[in-house]
Amino acid sequence: MIAENFEPASLNDSMTRTSLSIPAFKLFLKLADLWQLKINQRCVLLGAISTQTYHNWQNGKISTLGRDQLERISLLLGIHKGLKLLFADDLSGLRWFKSPNRDLPFGGKAPLERALQGSINDLYVVRRYLDAWRGA
Repeated sequence: MIAENFEPASLNDSMTRTSLSIPAFKLFLKLADLWQLKINQRCVLLGAISTQTYHNWQNGKISTLGRDQLERISLLLGIHKGLKLLFADDLSGLRWFKSPNRDLPFGGKAPLERALQGSINDLYVVRRYLDAWRGA
Protein backbone atom coordinates (compact mmCIF):
# COMPACT_ATOMS: atom_id res chain seq x y z
CA MET A 1 0.00 0.00 0.00
CA ILE A 2 2.80 2.44 0.84
CA ALA A 3 4.58 1.79 -2.47
CA GLU A 4 1.44 2.81 -4.36
CA ASN A 5 1.53 6.27 -2.80
CA PHE A 6 5.25 6.83 -3.28
CA GLU A 7 6.19 9.54 -5.73
CA PRO A 8 9.84 10.32 -6.43
CA ALA A 9 11.04 13.75 -5.46
CA SER A 10 10.93 16.25 -8.27
CA LEU A 11 14.08 18.15 -9.15
CA ASN A 12 11.81 21.03 -10.09
CA ASP A 13 11.10 21.52 -6.39
CA SER A 14 13.60 23.91 -4.78
CA MET A 15 13.31 22.26 -1.35
CA THR A 16 14.17 18.89 -2.88
CA ARG A 17 17.14 20.38 -4.74
CA THR A 18 18.34 22.10 -1.56
CA SER A 19 18.21 18.86 0.44
CA LEU A 20 20.06 16.95 -2.29
CA SER A 21 22.69 19.57 -3.16
CA ILE A 22 25.33 19.04 -0.47
CA PRO A 23 25.21 15.21 -0.45
CA ALA A 24 25.20 15.09 -4.25
CA PHE A 25 28.19 17.41 -4.53
CA LYS A 26 30.10 15.40 -1.91
CA LEU A 27 29.47 12.24 -3.93
CA PHE A 28 30.62 14.05 -7.05
CA LEU A 29 33.86 15.06 -5.32
CA LYS A 30 34.57 11.46 -4.29
CA LEU A 31 33.87 10.24 -7.81
CA ALA A 32 35.99 12.97 -9.42
CA ASP A 33 38.85 12.07 -7.08
CA LEU A 34 38.47 8.36 -7.91
CA TRP A 35 38.51 9.18 -11.62
CA GLN A 36 41.46 11.57 -11.08
CA LEU A 37 39.72 14.41 -12.90
CA LYS A 38 41.34 17.81 -13.27
CA ILE A 39 39.52 20.89 -11.99
CA ASN A 40 38.59 22.06 -15.49
CA GLN A 41 37.13 18.62 -16.27
CA ARG A 42 35.08 18.71 -13.10
CA CYS A 43 33.73 22.13 -14.03
CA VAL A 44 32.71 20.92 -17.50
CA LEU A 45 30.95 17.85 -16.11
CA LEU A 46 29.02 20.07 -13.70
CA GLY A 47 27.69 22.16 -16.58
CA ALA A 48 30.56 24.53 -17.38
CA ILE A 49 30.64 26.21 -14.00
CA SER A 50 33.51 28.60 -13.26
CA THR A 51 36.54 27.39 -11.34
CA GLN A 52 35.72 30.01 -8.69
CA THR A 53 32.25 28.52 -8.24
CA TYR A 54 33.76 25.04 -8.06
CA HIS A 55 36.24 26.10 -5.37
CA ASN A 56 33.47 27.85 -3.41
CA TRP A 57 31.38 24.69 -3.48
CA GLN A 58 34.39 22.57 -2.59
CA ASN A 59 34.98 24.80 0.43
CA GLY A 60 31.40 24.33 1.63
CA LYS A 61 29.94 27.54 0.18
CA ILE A 62 27.21 25.72 -1.68
CA SER A 63 23.59 26.71 -1.73
CA THR A 64 21.17 24.94 -4.04
CA LEU A 65 22.34 23.18 -7.17
CA GLY A 66 20.24 23.54 -10.27
CA ARG A 67 18.24 20.73 -11.78
CA ASP A 68 20.79 20.41 -14.58
CA GLN A 69 23.69 20.00 -12.13
CA LEU A 70 21.85 17.41 -10.03
CA GLU A 71 20.88 15.51 -13.16
CA ARG A 72 24.50 15.59 -14.36
CA ILE A 73 25.72 14.21 -11.03
CA SER A 74 23.07 11.50 -11.19
CA LEU A 75 24.23 10.51 -14.68
CA LEU A 76 27.87 10.41 -13.55
CA LEU A 77 26.93 8.20 -10.61
CA GLY A 78 25.05 5.96 -13.05
CA ILE A 79 28.14 5.76 -15.26
CA HIS A 80 30.18 4.79 -12.21
CA LYS A 81 27.63 2.14 -11.27
CA GLY A 82 27.74 0.75 -14.81
CA LEU A 83 31.52 0.53 -14.68
CA LYS A 84 31.36 -1.24 -11.30
CA LEU A 85 28.90 -3.79 -12.69
CA LEU A 86 30.83 -4.43 -15.91
CA PHE A 87 34.39 -4.57 -14.65
CA ALA A 88 35.99 -6.72 -11.96
CA ASP A 89 37.79 -3.78 -10.36
CA ASP A 90 37.83 0.02 -10.36
CA LEU A 91 41.13 0.20 -12.24
CA SER A 92 39.83 -1.83 -15.19
CA GLY A 93 36.68 0.27 -15.40
CA LEU A 94 38.67 3.49 -15.21
CA ARG A 95 41.05 2.25 -17.91
CA TRP A 96 38.10 1.56 -20.23
CA PHE A 97 36.53 4.94 -19.41
CA LYS A 98 39.74 6.80 -20.28
CA SER A 99 40.84 4.73 -23.30
CA PRO A 100 40.03 5.34 -26.97
CA ASN A 101 36.98 3.42 -28.12
CA ARG A 102 36.03 2.82 -31.76
CA ASP A 103 32.38 2.05 -31.02
CA LEU A 104 29.90 4.37 -32.70
CA PRO A 105 29.11 6.75 -29.83
CA PHE A 106 32.78 7.46 -29.19
CA GLY A 107 34.34 7.65 -32.67
CA GLY A 108 37.83 6.67 -31.55
CA LYS A 109 37.79 8.86 -28.45
CA ALA A 110 37.56 7.77 -24.84
CA PRO A 111 34.11 7.66 -23.23
CA LEU A 112 35.40 10.30 -20.78
CA GLU A 113 36.21 12.56 -23.74
CA ARG A 114 32.64 12.14 -24.97
CA ALA A 115 31.33 13.06 -21.51
CA LEU A 116 33.59 16.12 -21.49
CA GLN A 117 32.08 17.56 -24.67
CA GLY A 118 29.88 19.50 -22.29
CA SER A 119 26.33 18.64 -23.25
CA ILE A 120 24.17 16.74 -20.80
CA ASN A 121 23.29 14.57 -23.80
CA ASP A 122 26.91 13.40 -23.93
CA LEU A 123 26.55 12.10 -20.38
CA TYR A 124 23.33 10.34 -21.38
CA VAL A 125 25.10 8.70 -24.33
CA VAL A 126 27.82 7.22 -22.11
CA ARG A 127 25.28 6.14 -19.50
CA ARG A 128 22.98 4.50 -22.07
CA TYR A 129 25.93 2.75 -23.71
CA LEU A 130 26.95 1.16 -20.40
CA ASP A 131 23.34 0.26 -19.58
CA ALA A 132 22.92 -1.43 -22.98
CA TRP A 133 26.24 -3.22 -22.64
CA ARG A 134 25.20 -4.78 -19.35
CA GLY A 135 21.73 -5.59 -20.70
CA ALA A 136 19.78 -3.20 -18.50
